[in-house]
Amino acid sequence: MDKTGCTNIKAALDQFLRLEEAEWSEFAGTLLLKKIKKGDFLTSQGQVENFIYFLNEGATRNYFIRDGKDFTIDFHFAGDFVTGYYSLITREPSEMFIEALLDIEAVAISYPSLNAFYTKHHNGDKLGRLIAEYQYVKRIRKEMELLSQTAEQRYVTLMQRNPALIRDVSVKHLSSYLGIHPESLSRIRKLYNRN
Repeated sequence: MDKTGCTNIKAALDQFLRLEEAEWSEFAGTLLLKKIKKGDFLTSQGQVENFIYFLNEGATRNYFIRDGKDFTIDFHFAGDFVTGYYSLITREPSEMFIEALLDIEAVAISYPSLNAFYTKHHNGDKLGRLIAEYQYVKRIRKEMELLSQTAEQRYVTLMQRNPALIRDVSVKHLSSYLGIHPESLSRIRKLYNRN
């Protein structure tokens, strides 16, 4: 892959840990540039996850279906890492879908390449741990907000944290993510659009 495709992922990784030049060159040599069309899936329910993706462009929605109802777990945008992490680490079939909400350009690293990098380079292993810790903290914050904030507070927090999410995602998917009915979200949006 050319250097242009790697620029954004290198900057994102450097926020966690700056790899030595030889480590970065080896790591970059394993990366793949993928294009995914809006509506296609990076991961499907029942499939074992084999990649971690870094989004250069586009957006995804992570969701699962139970009893005919879909539940949105998360959204990811340009500059985010996305994967069916549970499936990736357990090697069990994924229980969720990762759908492209917009056309995507993503840098992908395969599970075998990632593990080889972890094994060969102490900094690679450390980098993986730091990213996993960051994702864990992010997940716990979301769970705490879901349990302790009102729907309006969760909406405001989300607007402050990620205005693109409010703008680019459908009411149905956004309300599922916030844990409220679409009608409630419409009411909250009207209230905040007036202010």
